[in-house]
Amino acid sequence: MTEATESGTDFAAAMHELSAQASSGRDESRLASGISVLISGIHSLSQRMEALEESMVRKFEGLQLQRLEQQLAAIRDSETVNQKLFDSLHEELISYRDNFVRDSLQKPFIRDLLVLFDDLSRIAAQVTAAYEENGAAASAQLRDNLENTLHFLVEILHRLEVTEIEPREIVDRTLHRVVGVEKTESTEEDGRIATRSKRGFVWRDKVLRPEEVVVRRLS
Repeated sequence: MTEATESGTDFAAAMHELSAQASSGRDESRLASGISVLISGIHSLSQRMEALEESMVRKFEGLQLQRLEQQLAAIRDSETVNQKLFDSLHEELISYRDNFVRDSLQKPFIRDLLVLFDDLSRIAAQVTAAYEENGAAASAQLRDNLENTLHFLVEILHRLEVTEIEPREIVDRTLHRVVGVEKTESTEEDGRIATRSKRGFVWRDKVLRPEEVVVRRLS
């Protein structure tokens, strides 16, 4: 801006001098020289104005570019937030779908498998008792077949993320259901599990069926 002002001052001075020369009627050579100075001043002023214009354009473009970058960054941030919200909703829907499938389809099927497990376990116990009493080869073969079937059934349950509750010595109300009491005179045995009547199972870290146990109590 200062350069433009100085150029304007030089141009005005040249115009004033040229006007004075023309009014005084001096010779043409000096008038021509003044015109040359005037043309040079006009050319210099034009160059300085162009330089000033280019400088202003660059500053304006830089400011506009910065604003555009800020707007684009805001848009990207907004899209990131929207994407996160979408991903969160998508995960919730998948979780809801999976839980629905497990609870409505798998859970009844698993309960039926547990009933089958109980029946086979009871039959296997009866066959084992008969074998120990009579020692019949047929009973031994039947016992082995039942044990293999039970093992295969347990493998199916494991694939469905169902596991047996590990045997424990002390009753845990979150894992066990007391179905009987066995008297004891030992204080150390009080509260300990005497027998496991029915196996308990855990499904996806939750107790699907508590283990039924007989517990010892002081008489």
